[in-house]
Amino acid sequence: MTEKKTLKLRDPSEAADETPSIKKKGRGWEISEKRLDALHDRARDMRRHSTPAHKALAARFAKADLGKYKFTRHMVIGSAIVDFGCHNLGMAISIDEEGADEAIAKRRDKSLETVGVRVMRIKAADILDDMDAVLERITLGMRSRIADRKQAARAHREANPRQSYSRPRDTRN
Repeated sequence: MTEKKTLKLRDPSEAADETPSIKKKGRGWEISEKRLDALHDRARDMRRHSTPAHKALAARFAKADLGKYKFTRHMVIGSAIVDFGCHNLGMAISIDEEGADEAIAKRRDKSLETVGVRVMRIKAADILDDMDAVLERITLGMRSRIADRKQAARAHREANPRQSYSRPRDTRN
């Protein structure tokens, strides 16, 4: 008889050092269509059954005037689902609930950081206890991310002086 093969999981402490590589392909990531559909279904279910902290922060984001920046609830980024994500800023907010697995969250954060998404972690108790302090922290994070993006664009323009940054003219007339 042949021996049965079983799935073996790595120890989270040794897996924390290496971040998984995310390669772009298909709908933006190297993930099958079936897996992406399952992720979107899971995110939809998470939106329907949100925690009180998540509902409170979502209500404040809905009322806030953030200009061109919009935080999407339970956003799918690659193979991760973040609590709130802003595509324009490349920023994600993760709400730490009681009893959540810390090692998995840190690994997910590292993989998001490798593709340029900055993750801000906020405790659920802080949201429910002092919403104004949390919103101030998020605003500071947004300002920092905007400044980083502007600095990166400036450095790119200086490194590529021969590249044109003007919009193309409409020549259809």
